[in-house]
Amino acid sequence: MNQGKGLGKGKGGGSGNLRQGRNKGGAFGPGGYCVCAKCGEKILHQQGVKCTSIKCPQCGHPMIREELLNKNK
Repeated sequence: MNQGKGLGKGKGGGSGNLRQGRNKGGAFGPGGYCVCAKCGEKILHQQGVKCTSIKCPQCGHPMIREELLNKNK
């Protein structure tokens, strides 16, 4: 008997599609632009840096990835 050893089969039927975030868990890649939804300022996206962590250099509003902005229009 193997109680508490974690060797049994799980009964979960998870599909792996839960909690994937705004862009379905996929990255947009290293290229592209960060855009300000408020004033339209556009800057080159830096790999490894989320656009939402960057403040617009013109108005201070958080930036958004260009692909997400265009998807919502």
